[in-house]
Amino acid sequence: MQALWKRRGPCLAKAVGVAVASGGLLLPFLGSPAASADSVAAASVPHPVQYVDPLIGSSDGGNTYPGANLPFGMIAWSPTSTNGDQTNTAAANGYSYNTTRLRGFSLTHVNGAGCHPGAAGDIPIMPFAGSVDSSPTADTKDAKYAAGFSHADETAEPGRYRVGLDSGVTTDLAVSERAGAADFTFPADKPASLLFRVSNSLNGSEDAHVDIDTAHNKVTGWVETGAFCGRRANGGTPNNNRKSYYRLYFTAAFDRSFSGVGTWLDNQLSPGSISTSGGEGYLTGADRAGRGSGGYVSFDTGKDNNVHMRLGISYVSLAGAEANLRGEIAPNASVEDVAKAGKGAWNRALKSVKISGGDEDRRTAFYTALYHALQQPNLISDRNGTYVGMDRKVHTLARGQKAQYSNFSGWDQYRAQVQLLALLKPRVAGDFAQSLYNFAQQNDGIWDRWVHISGATHVMTGDPSAATLATFYAMGVRNFDVQGAFDSLYRQATVPHPSGLSDAGCPGQCEGNRPNLAQYMKSGYAAQDQCHCWGGAAETLEDSVADAALAQWAKQLRRDEEYKALTKRGGYWKNVYNPVATPDAGYIQARNADGSWVTPFSPSSGLGFAQGSAATYLWMVPQDIQGLVAAMGGRDKAASRLDAFFHNTDGSWSVSGGDALRYDPTNEPGIHAPWLYNALGQPWKTQETVRQILDTVYGTGPAGLPGNDDLGTMSAWYVFSALGIYPKAPGSADLLLSAPVFPHAVIASAGDRDEITIDAPRATDINRYVNSVNVDGEKHDSSWVDGSFTRRGGSLAFGVSAEADTRWATDPSNLPH
Repeated sequence: MQALWKRRGPCLAKAVGVAVASGGLLLPFLGSPAASADSVAAASVPHPVQYVDPLIGSSDGGNTYPGANLPFGMIAWSPTSTNGDQTNTAAANGYSYNTTRLRGFSLTHVNGAGCHPGAAGDIPIMPFAGSVDSSPTADTKDAKYAAGFSHADETAEPGRYRVGLDSGVTTDLAVSERAGAADFTFPADKPASLLFRVSNSLNGSEDAHVDIDTAHNKVTGWVETGAFCGRRANGGTPNNNRKSYYRLYFTAAFDRSFSGVGTWLDNQLSPGSISTSGGEGYLTGADRAGRGSGGYVSFDTGKDNNVHMRLGISYVSLAGAEANLRGEIAPNASVEDVAKAGKGAWNRALKSVKISGGDEDRRTAFYTALYHALQQPNLISDRNGTYVGMDRKVHTLARGQKAQYSNFSGWDQYRAQVQLLALLKPRVAGDFAQSLYNFAQQNDGIWDRWVHISGATHVMTGDPSAATLATFYAMGVRNFDVQGAFDSLYRQATVPHPSGLSDAGCPGQCEGNRPNLAQYMKSGYAAQDQCHCWGGAAETLEDSVADAALAQWAKQLRRDEEYKALTKRGGYWKNVYNPVATPDAGYIQARNADGSWVTPFSPSSGLGFAQGSAATYLWMVPQDIQGLVAAMGGRDKAASRLDAFFHNTDGSWSVSGGDALRYDPTNEPGIHAPWLYNALGQPWKTQETVRQILDTVYGTGPAGLPGNDDLGTMSAWYVFSALGIYPKAPGSADLLLSAPVFPHAVIASAGDRDEITIDAPRATDINRYVNSVNVDGEKHDSSWVDGSFTRRGGSLAFGVSAEADTRWATDPSNLPH
């Protein structure tokens, strides 16, 4: 997603080409010793799942999680770690590689979200080897009902997670889409129990409930929660997102009877009790510590110390959870059975891109990035097609829609992840588009910019839904209500909504999705002193991108009036470009409603922006890069300024972040900037800059991501960049070209598109420059291909070398526009 607390500074190790994991372990970054072109294996990777390392990104602020999941699945069963505070976790997603103590295995997670804690982490289930003689909720420091572990006893792979705890318990988890199976192996000489911490979601809970059915060996319950980014204090309304917007139900079935049962509420343990309720609230520290409820079941391990559990979940009802379990995991299915099926599902998903060549690190980084990019969106509909909408009512999928999806980190994903989704999984992209439209219809016409389960969280800025759906349509996705969605998004962009005048949640969770739209349309920019937004300059740029994308969609739909109006608005970025912002150069700068520029101004300042500086946002005009070039005084001046964005004054690279004047790979506003050289007629600089980032910022091991993965956005950037292609702009299917990392890749056919083959026979770590391109066998002298290629498929053949070719694709008439 976005990240409200992005890791800003590069670790020292990155400067010298290694990443640091726990215990001082050094992990190589890519760009390790180059293989010669002749030594590259010709065959494609037969089983890409073997190259996935779910631990990549689990430290250094990547906020990934290592647990068991399936592509776009509902359940994500993963450990919750603790640093000694039951109301907090070691990382936003509940797991940090550098923290080796766990308090449970939770059923839901969101990949790479930046708020800490972020979201979900619902229903932690903790295997406990010992006597349950006090309330687990009273163990506020996680001193008793938690356990340490060693990474030597931990195995994470797609669809499965295993770990041996210091307590002697081994946990083995595997999942289907909405259900899972687990084996808990306890020490034979200790009491054995499972704790269901029903109220202990990452951000807390409003209420929770557990029932224990001793006659049928079942535990069921639910948690009422939400509160994404709920701990963030925003202006005068710190409780804006401290609220519930979904209920998760679960049912757990066992193949053996219980030797003991009990429940707890706050600090009171009730042995023998089979039902209780109670939430923790959404506050922190002492206000939440010691609150909440749960239940436990114990087992006689004298003759059999393995406890097998099957579990289903649902956001609709307990009956839905039961049906999901029944339909996905057979009563006699073992963890091994479920894991084998999950591995197969991931292998099929990852084969959407087949690569050949490359060393082990390259393959691992690539397929793990693809794995992370294909984790979202996530199912929220049950097998019978029912789901809970944003109005908290139960709905049924309309004819033609296969699934209702959620978890939309729009501000992040519209820049790379949604394009990869549309390219590889257009059917899912269409259902996701319909899902977002369904939510908007249930939310008074508002397309929220950050949707979690069935909740509108308002996080970040801009109108990313417009950019996303316009991109889907441009790339050939059609399985959604195209006309209805366009009309709704156009109405949102042109008809003011009362929420647009609210300051609730500002700056990071401003309630209005098109804040103070009347002022914006009148002035042609979002006024810093009246915008009711995070930052007027950023809001203007974001809305300009969204409107330009909608304009291209309108053109394809032959909506001429809307096309003309939106095209004009796509150029509103010019109204916040101050050509004399500094004595030396122009910059994007916030303005007040009276037209005056907001001062004091500095290129390193974030005033008027969202999670970025004026130096970063200068380049956030992907829809009109030639217009930006003209405003800067021409291609040569723009290229010189872009050079300074990626290099220190001594000429050394500055691509790891930590300098407000230069490129930040850990956050989204500038991640397209390395590709802008193509439009400046200097594509060899795109080639060397992209490869520098691939080799030194990304890598293998837990620290292998530059920052929050933001629901697959940073991983999607890697996938595209390694293939030598990248989306030109939202609302377009055009692709920019650079040097592929692998000598051969095939993007499988999908939807109405044939496969895309990408050949660069001499691709190595050294050969990073393009000297020729053929498209479908014909010579191609442009550093981009238009959307027709993306929609139909075809072949790209690259000639690459170790020396920059400063002549290829430099003709001004062929530059990306």
